[in-house]
Order: sequence, then structure tokens, then C-alpha cells
Amino acid sequence: MSFPLLTATAALPAIGAVATAAVPAARRTAAKWLALAFSLGTLVLAGIALARFEPGGDRFQLTESHAWIKDFGVRYELGVDGIGVALMALTALLIPFVILAGWHDADDLETKSSRWRPTQGFFALILMVEAMVILSFEATDVFLFYILFEAMLIPMYFLIGGFGDRAHSGSDENAAAQRSYAAVKFLLYNLAGGLIMLAAVIGLYVVAGSFSLSEIAEARANGSLSMSTSTERWLFLGFFFAFAVKAPLWPLHTWLPNAMGEATSPIAVLLTAVVDKVGTFAMLRFCLQLFPEASKWATPVILVLALISIIYGALLAVGQRDIKRLIAYASISHFGFIVLGIFAMTSQGQSGATLYMVNHGLSTAALMLVAGFLITRRGSRLIADYGGVQKVAPVLAGTFLIGGLATLSLPGLAPFVSEFLVLVGAFAAYPAVGIVATVGIVLAALYVLVLYQRTMTGPVKAEVQGMTDLKVRELVVVVPLIALLLFLGVYPKPLTDIVNPAVQHTMSDVQKKDPQPEVEAAK
Repeated sequence: MSFPLLTATAALPAIGAVATAAVPAARRTAAKWLALAFSLGTLVLAGIALARFEPGGDRFQLTESHAWIKDFGVRYELGVDGIGVALMALTALLIPFVILAGWHDADDLETKSSRWRPTQGFFALILMVEAMVILSFEATDVFLFYILFEAMLIPMYFLIGGFGDRAHSGSDENAAAQRSYAAVKFLLYNLAGGLIMLAAVIGLYVVAGSFSLSEIAEARANGSLSMSTSTERWLFLGFFFAFAVKAPLWPLHTWLPNAMGEATSPIAVLLTAVVDKVGTFAMLRFCLQLFPEASKWATPVILVLALISIIYGALLAVGQRDIKRLIAYASISHFGFIVLGIFAMTSQGQSGATLYMVNHGLSTAALMLVAGFLITRRGSRLIADYGGVQKVAPVLAGTFLIGGLATLSLPGLAPFVSEFLVLVGAFAAYPAVGIVATVGIVLAALYVLVLYQRTMTGPVKAEVQGMTDLKVRELVVVVPLIALLLFLGVYPKPLTDIVNPAVQHTMSDVQKKDPQPEVEAAK
């Protein structure tokens, strides 16, 4: 029996979560280093999985399959395609940076009580989220995926509500109420989506007699799967609704600005750069693969929702006074681009959407983490409380600028490639949609450059005068992310080689081919 690499990659952070939580209360520094060590070990395993993945090989590789709940046909089935392995690697890459960036985030919660160990709990919850997200990218059994899809909400709820941002201008009681509100709203929205998905999962089993993606695909191929058009569309809507909440897609997005605003910056990165990617990933893996006809049927409406997300998110980002909420609304706009690429139903669009998931994770992590370092120094999230930072902390300002330029998809940085492919793919199939979507690019330049101008340039405010520049730990967090943004912006081929074969499989599932350009005959 071969080594279960995928199981090990997900199990290691879960074991690390238990080990970190068990560290004695007085050894909080040891707990931090232990959590970091487990996250680095997970990164190594994810790197091995990425190295062993063969882009030209089978669709799902490194597969594992074991009986789990025999009476209901539930199996523990794992496997990764190019999209899954890329997102698994992204998750494993970002978690060590999240841990390092949040190194002191729970310190101010420490008490003399031996029962309350916030530092251990904080890092244990991060590792638990990592384990569930990685396993969700690997799951090829629909029921197993659903369990993980819902279970990851619990540690995220406690990370937002119990370890939230304390950079508030109001009273501590008001800040606690805001954190509680954001955490409950996050949980209720996602639970509502999950409950509707559960009904669809049960309906799928009734129709297909299996939860296994491979078995359902085989039944569809040999004609033994009997699913009426109306049934397929209802099931699609049940799955898509849950994924649109997680994504987040307008109008199901309103929980995200609250959650990102009230979470600490590392947890905001964990949420939008890691957890939310499960929603867009699931659209590719489950919606398009299980319900190809319904996916094409719903495409016009979904494209409209994606366009609204792009423009609406960008417009609200322009008007924000809170740094973190600005980045949150920018992410809503970016997720609109991802959904647009997926449902453009072209290979360029879907390749761009997958690259966008990875590159958005890197760019948002870079921008949000530097913003977190800035907020920690000043103690405020309000843009108006800053000014002239580049004169007293030039390295901080410079890294903030690069993260912002990546967010607006500047050529030469990784997100540009993704956004370009999405727009090319969308324009090829739906020219009007592609034209409208480009407005999001203009608005992105506006909110990013205005944010930088108001916080980093101009006269140095008195409260900013004594601000220190980035320290070694903070540079260790930011510099690798910037290096990756530059590398993938100039040379995205290693990532596209992994992703493109999986995209072709998805295009085959929905029986779509790229539109051919119209060429006038020579006279």
C-alpha cells in the first residue's frame, strides 16, 4: 500500500492543532513555535504532492479510497487534479505566514488563570482550519466534502469572535459587540448556505445512488444516470447557493466586510485568501462536473451577478474610510472576476479564474498583512488617521505599495496574468460582459492609489511621527510573498502547466469548446 500523501498533508496540521492546544499555559512561546513547525511540515508535504503531480496524467492523482459509512454509500475518497493541488499548495504556503504575522495577536488576552490559554487556542484553531481546507480540496466524495465545508465554519467563528481586531476608536464593550456581530453573521450566512446544500446532497444521492464523483461521472458516461432537466437544475441551485455564499458573490456577500473588518489581519487573510477559495473551487469541481446542463442554463444570470460583484465591490471600496473594509470590498470585486472566468465557459476564462484564486491569495495576503502591521503601530483602522508614513517607515510603505499594485493587477505582477485571461475568455464568449468587466480595472486603480496617497504621502501626522519600520519577523512574512508575485507575474508557466489540463477536463464535462475567431476571407 502506497503512502497516503494526501491524508498525511491534511492530518499533520490537525495533529499540530491538538498538540498546540495541549501545551501548558505558561509555555505560550513554545506553542507558537510548535504551530509554526507543524505548518512548515505541512508545506513540505504539500510541496511533495505538487512535485509528484503529473499534469499530463490522470485527472485525479494521488488517490485514496476507503469505505466509511457503508450503509449510506459514503466513502473516504481523496484525489487532486491540477486545480486542487494548486490551491492545496497555496493554503500550505500561506499558513506559516499567517502564524508569523499573528505571532503576538493573542498575547494581550493572556491572564493569570491556568485554564484560559488564548495563545494555544489561537494557533490551534488556525491549524485546524488549514487541515479542513486542505482536505476539502482533496475530497472526491460529495458527502465528505460537505462535512468539511460546514466544519471549517466553527474554528473560523471563534477566530473572528474570540480573537478579533482590537484597533477600535470606540469603547471595549462596543468593540466586543462588533466582533460578536461579525462572527455570528459569518456563521449564520454560511450555515444557511450549507443547509440548502445538504438538501441538494441528499437529492443527488437519491438520484445517482452514490456520493462518489468518479462513480457519478462513470454513470453519466455510460448512460445509466437518469436525471431529469428540472431535477438537475434544482440540485445545481442548491450547490451553487452554498458556494456563492462562501465565495462571496453579490448579493450574498454582506458578511465578508464585517468579518474581515473585525478579524485580526492574519485571520482576515485566512478567511479571504484560503477559506473563501473553497467556494469558487467547488463551483469548478462540483457544479460544472455534476450538473453540466444546469451550469450552462444558469450561466447568463451568474454572469450578471459576477458583473455586479465586480462593479459594486469596487465602487464601495472607493468610498471606504476603513482600511480593512476597503480590502474586503476589493476582494468581493476580485471574486466577481473569478466567478466570471468560471462561467464564461472558455478555457482562457477558467484558466484565468484558477490562476486568479492563487494570485488573489498571494496579493491579498501581502496587502492585508502589511496593512495589519500598519494598524498595529497606529492603533487605528481609519484611513484619515494616517499620512506621511513613507517618510518615517519607507520599507513598510514600499511593501504596502507593491501589495496594492498587485491588487489592481499591474502588469508584471501575478494577478495581471489572471485578470487578463479572465477578460480574454469572457470577451471571446460574451463581448459585452468583457467590456463591462473592464470598468472594475479602472475602479481598482482608483481605490488602491487613493488609499496609498492618503495613508503614505503628504505631511507626517503627529501620531505617525514615531512609527517604526518593518522588523525582521515582518520582513520574513512579506518579502517571500512579494517575490512570488513578481516571479509568477513574469513567468506563470509552472502554474499554467499544472492548471490547464484540469481546465480541459472541466470544459469537456460541460461539452463546451472555445469560440473560434471570425476571420474574413481574403479578397
